[in-house]
Amino acid sequence: MRSTLSVLLTIPVLAAGIALGPVAAREPVQPGANPAHGVVGVQEDHLEPDYWLARLRTPDRVLMDKASIRKQNTALLQLDDSMHDLRALPTTLPAGMVRGWIQDLSNRPDTERWDVDGNLVPAGVIAAMMENLALDAVPAVQDTRYGLVVQRAALRTFPTGQRMFSRRGETDIDRLQESALFPGTPVVIAHESRDGDWLFVVSPRYAAWIERRQVAEGGAGDVFGYVDDAPYRVVTGGTERTVFTREEPRVSALQLDMGIRLPLADAAPDEPVNGQHPYTAHILRLPVREEDGALAFAPALLPRRAGSAADYLPLTQANLVRQGFKFLGERYGWGHAYDARDCSGFVSEIYRSMGVQLPRNTSAQAVSPAFDHQLFDEGDGRDVRDAAVAGLQVGDLVYIPGHVMMVIGHVDGAPYVIHDTNGGRYLGPDGTLQSMALNGVSVTPLLPMMFNERESYVDRMTSIVRPHRPRATLH
Repeated sequence: MRSTLSVLLTIPVLAAGIALGPVAAREPVQPGANPAHGVVGVQEDHLEPDYWLARLRTPDRVLMDKASIRKQNTALLQLDDSMHDLRALPTTLPAGMVRGWIQDLSNRPDTERWDVDGNLVPAGVIAAMMENLALDAVPAVQDTRYGLVVQRAALRTFPTGQRMFSRRGETDIDRLQESALFPGTPVVIAHESRDGDWLFVVSPRYAAWIERRQVAEGGAGDVFGYVDDAPYRVVTGGTERTVFTREEPRVSALQLDMGIRLPLADAAPDEPVNGQHPYTAHILRLPVREEDGALAFAPALLPRRAGSAADYLPLTQANLVRQGFKFLGERYGWGHAYDARDCSGFVSEIYRSMGVQLPRNTSAQAVSPAFDHQLFDEGDGRDVRDAAVAGLQVGDLVYIPGHVMMVIGHVDGAPYVIHDTNGGRYLGPDGTLQSMALNGVSVTPLLPMMFNERESYVDRMTSIVRPHRPRATLH
């Protein structure tokens, strides 16, 4: 399924930074610690990237060069079981492999589910979803098929667009929403739903269901040739769009998210593209789906005013901060819903704009053997945890169960983070838990943040990952 290394690699512990002194994460916030907006410890200037950039000692020092990044990305594919090296897959797929992919994801819910109107989802609806998996139709062996994603597309747990929730009245956390794929992402097409409207695809970072209309099928040479094509543009803005066009609606106003790499078209610079002169834009070459589902390509214009670059940005602390702040205020989108992103998608796209690939979910990011990280368990006391927090550096990723935050700097010795969160709580002056209902990309201090009434984020910290530190053990 994927190549692996037979040797076990020792995971180095994070090198300590400048000691920040003792930290107190469980003390109630004192009166006056909050401004009028009520978000603990955050002043207006904290919401500007320049505030944090001015505090960096060496903002433009390259943390990892391009060769080291390529080596780390290769190691990620080789060592991390959550990743899929599509080029290493066999030319034929046995039924056991395909069913295994599907059954690892599409498990019948073991608790009640509610729809967006607050109604209990009937058992018959669940049964129909299971039937639509068509597991009995998986052939004993099939040729490996390839495709490219043609538009930003949801990845679903089951072949259905119906949204389902764990609690009545919950309308944000859709339990059938897994992730999203972006224009130009390569996939292996492994199966189709019984109704024919959905495909089960394997992408480099995730395997799930996608609508058939969002994938164009082509040969391996065309698909991987497109992925490797140059020259290209890298999207460096948070969210950009291609120019609207009536002439070619398949590439009109497509959403392009941070870090996507798209080849340039071989087009004349003085001839119209889709009814418009291209001199104010970059001419992209985008995959499109023909009526029969086959892969083709069409030119599209990306305005020069849109955030993009001729290559990945240098991996520096300044760029990590700048890229993170481009999402500030965006609403939280579980599994990349709402044309947005969640906590792990947020940090992935920041690092992706500098060429660094991360696994999709926090559970895999926090323990990936490709990255320098320090793990914590219940046996690690506050002395161990506080020492690790004291050594945090800009760009470090801090994990608690189900959530990740990126360090952006320190104020009076205390670390601050930017993160995409659907919550946010702290202890008020009277010691009671206060909810901020952040529900978006936010800046907060780390130490006052509470996991529950008794435990802070530091108490529940599971891992600190430093993706920008190359592993000396990789060859």
